[in-house]
Amino acid sequence: MQQFPSGTQTPSSYTAATSAIEIERLVVGKVSKRLLWFIFLLFVFSFLDRINIGFAGLTMMKDLGLTTTQFGLATTLFYVAYIACGIPSNIVLARIGARIWIGSIMIAWGLASTATMFATDANTLYILRVLVGISEAGFLPGMLLYMTLWFPPAYRARANALFMIAMPVTAALGSAVSGYILAMDGIWDLKGWQWLFMLEGLPSAILGLVVFFYLDDKPEDAKWLSAEDKAVLARSLQAQRKPSADQAGAAAIETAGGRSLFAELTSLTVIKFAVAYFCLVNTLAMVAVWAPLIVKSFSANASNTTVGLLAAIPQVVTIIAMIWWGRHSDRKQERRWHLVLPMLAAAAGWMFTAMSGNPSIQMLGVCMASAGSYTAMSIFWTTPDQALSLKAQVIGIAVINAMGNISSALNPLVVGWLKDATQSFKAGLIYSAVLMMVGVVIVLLLPIARRQKTAAAIRA
Repeated sequence: MQQFPSGTQTPSSYTAATSAIEIERLVVGKVSKRLLWFIFLLFVFSFLDRINIGFAGLTMMKDLGLTTTQFGLATTLFYVAYIACGIPSNIVLARIGARIWIGSIMIAWGLASTATMFATDANTLYILRVLVGISEAGFLPGMLLYMTLWFPPAYRARANALFMIAMPVTAALGSAVSGYILAMDGIWDLKGWQWLFMLEGLPSAILGLVVFFYLDDKPEDAKWLSAEDKAVLARSLQAQRKPSADQAGAAAIETAGGRSLFAELTSLTVIKFAVAYFCLVNTLAMVAVWAPLIVKSFSANASNTTVGLLAAIPQVVTIIAMIWWGRHSDRKQERRWHLVLPMLAAAAGWMFTAMSGNPSIQMLGVCMASAGSYTAMSIFWTTPDQALSLKAQVIGIAVINAMGNISSALNPLVVGWLKDATQSFKAGLIYSAVLMMVGVVIVLLLPIARRQKTAAAIRA
């Protein structure tokens, strides 16, 4: 049984017979129990504030007299603001810590999202969505950076999956609940979509206050970890940041000692990661923004409540796929093919939805696209930190995330224009499938190292 290396004191809170791997697993388990449920909850409301406009659009477009292009432009402007503020936000987080910064921006975006209920036309909607984009920009890249401080890479796919299932969980619950909220139309002289923004926006502001008291900026600040736990976690994080010499692609992702920060962030490797994420996020945006309207397009006679329930089905499939695939990737300690295969499934799903006239096949296609893209994203974020030095991670993760958000900004505009031009989602679905296939080619060229299996991985 593997023990701590010679000269290292066995932590007093564990028995002498406990292996180093088992102690590491116990410590990571403590971190998971403390953090994952909470940051999952934060992400639920972050993502809800991002996608609820898709459900609001079922009635909001008519009430405000918006075309599909104008509606798509509102989401595009949200992402323009989101992209512009993502990198500065991560820099601020690194300087003042997640507790203060994440709490502050949650209060800001919760109030801004709630204020969307006061939109009266296209222009006021544009302004309000820009405010939400500015305030929400730092959350996801900030949380991805935050998790690298707490979870060793060998456990990262599972942690990412459990964090990121907030997206399909939110989409599933949002799909089901939003249909009922829209049915509140007329209560207190408010439209259904106004109730939607109010009831789904205010909880973010409340949670922002809770963040101030619950989150710790880094393991060293955590009163709920013993000194021994902190030492184990620090040793594990440091050891697993160093790829072994025989890993495929190690030379390509190793940062030269004298390399400047700018050179590292503009290297071909980082550009490849950013372009691959751009292609992947297009489908994530397609699911988040257009899924209710796509489902409505092949369920023309269904009520908004029924559309909401139908739109929840792909998200349930996605939740199961993300948990199982993330665990499988950690067990095998393999990332490349665990990223490529779900991307291929997503591309095939959009083609099924576009080319079939059978509603059942079209629903299967949406399920494949949703499960494939979200599962791929949770695997994707286990890889870029291995291509960046510690000093470059703060900006590098934000740069890659920003490139993905450019795709999020373009998708609503491009798909909205294609829908208005062709009176069908078919062209937009094919566009998403082709872009995903481009992403697959880029991923195959990425220097993604395969880690050696450890006891922790085998037991995953």
